[in-house]
Amino acid sequence: MKEDKHIYKNHNKTVLFYHIVCPVKYRRKTITDEVSITLKNVCIEISKRYEIHFVEIGTDENHVHFLVQSIPMISPKTIVQTIKSITSKEIFKKHPEVKKFLWGGKFWTNGYYINTVGLYANEETIKNYVKNQGKDYNQTYYSQPTLFDGLA
Repeated sequence: MKEDKHIYKNHNKTVLFYHIVCPVKYRRKTITDEVSITLKNVCIEISKRYEIHFVEIGTDENHVHFLVQSIPMISPKTIVQTIKSITSKEIFKKHPEVKKFLWGGKFWTNGYYINTVGLYANEETIKNYVKNQGKDYNQTYYSQPTLFDGLA
């Protein structure tokens, strides 16, 4: 049986995945193997306290890729802010040597990249699915106009 990736709540069922990329401030190469282990352990703790589940974490010397699953009540911006604030605080605490490469007390840049990840299909598949809703009904008795009816 295939694992159900949905999150079930009282009144909704969701499957929301985000690909997030967070660069280190000034693109400094500060993510060593030890820092990477700390980062991943901190993310495990974040998962226990917040409804932010880390599916995968990939580190490079100057940035990190996160594949995260969460719930719609937590905005993507809040997810990123939570990850960045908690991980930076813990990295600085456990690896004070990192501060030598970064000034101003910030581990991450202000910016980030985020993209949604589809579990079942890509944009084109979903677009066609939505566009063709209602096509199987008997068009004589019920015709559902679409937003783009009449457009060339």
